[in-house]
Amino acid sequence: MQRFFVYLILFTLAFLLFGWYFSNITLYLVISLILAALLRPLTNQLNDFHLLGQHIPRWAAILLSYSAIVLLLVLLSFLFFPLINNQIIILSELDLNGIYEQIQIPVTRIEGFLFRHELLESEPGYLFGRFKFTMIEMIKGFDFTSFIGGVINITSSLFIGTMAIGFISFFLLLENGLLRRNLLNLIPNPYFELSVATFTKVEKLLSNYLSGLLLQMLAIFSLASFGLTLMGVEYALTIALFAAVANLIPYAGPLLGATFGIIVGISSGTFDTNAELNYLIFKILSVFGIVQITDNIFLQPMIFSKSVKAHPLEIFVVIFAGAKIAGVVGMIFAIPVY
Repeated sequence: MQRFFVYLILFTLAFLLFGWYFSNITLYLVISLILAALLRPLTNQLNDFHLLGQHIPRWAAILLSYSAIVLLLVLLSFLFFPLINNQIIILSELDLNGIYEQIQIPVTRIEGFLFRHELLESEPGYLFGRFKFTMIEMIKGFDFTSFIGGVINITSSLFIGTMAIGFISFFLLLENGLLRRNLLNLIPNPYFELSVATFTKVEKLLSNYLSGLLLQMLAIFSLASFGLTLMGVEYALTIALFAAVANLIPYAGPLLGATFGIIVGISSGTFDTNAELNYLIFKILSVFGIVQITDNIFLQPMIFSKSVKAHPLEIFVVIFAGAKIAGVVGMIFAIPVY
C-alpha cells in the first residue's frame, strides 16, 4: 500500500512537471479532452444511425461532427463580416484634418488653463503642435514588416494548434473510452472500484459543467442581443456574440463585452451632440449591467452549485490561482481542471 502511494505521488509530480515544461502540449490535450466530451454525444448518435442498412462508420461520424462545428463557426463569423466591412469603410474615409480640428479644441482649453495658472511657459499652440508631431512620428515609426511577421507567426501558431487539437480529439473520439480503460487497468485491484467511481463522478461533473457553460453563453447571448436590439444599438447580434464568448473569462469577460459594445457603438454611429453619445453609452452599459446581474444572481450559482458542487469562495480562489499560473487561459480552464 505504501509503495502504491509513493508511485502515485511520483507519477503526479512527473505529470505536473511535464505539464509545466510542455505547456503548449498540455493545453492542446486539455482542449482536446473538452472538445471530445462535447462531440461524443453527437458522434455516438451519428454512429448509431443506419444508412442503407449499415451503421455509419465511426470515423465518418467524427468527421460529420467536425463538419457541424465548422459550419456553426462559419455561420457565427457571418455576424462579424458587416461590422468589419463597416470599419474598413470608416477607416478609408477617415479625415485626419477633421480629427485634428476636433482634438485641437480641448487641447487649446487645457493649454489656456495652464497659461492662466502659470504652469506652462511655452508659446500658444505648443501642446497641439507636440501632439500632432508625436502622432506623425508614431505613424512613420510603425514597423510594417514586423507587424506582418507577427501576424504570420500568430496565424501559423493557431493553424498548428488547430491541427493538433483536431488530431488528438479525433483519436479520443475514435477509441471511444479506450484511453480510460487503459488508465483504469493500471490501478491495483484494492483501489479499482473506488477509482472507477471517482473517475465516473469527475467525468459527470465536467460534462454537467460544460453543458451549463453552453447554456450560460446562450442565455447571455439571448439577453444581450434582445436588450441591445430593443435599445436600437447597431450590430446588436455581433456585440452579444462577442459578449457571450468573452464571458468565458471570469470577472474580466463582462467588462470586455461592454467595452467592445461601446467601441462598436461609437465607431459605427454618428452623433450631433455629446448628449447623444452619452445616451448611447448609457444604453449599452444598462443592458450589460442587467445581463451581468442576471448572470451573477441566477446563471453562475446554478452552474457552480449544481454542476461543480463547489462554494463560490472556493471557485473564486481557484480562478485567481489559475490566473496566477497561466493568465487568461488559466482563468478559463481553472474550473474544469479543478
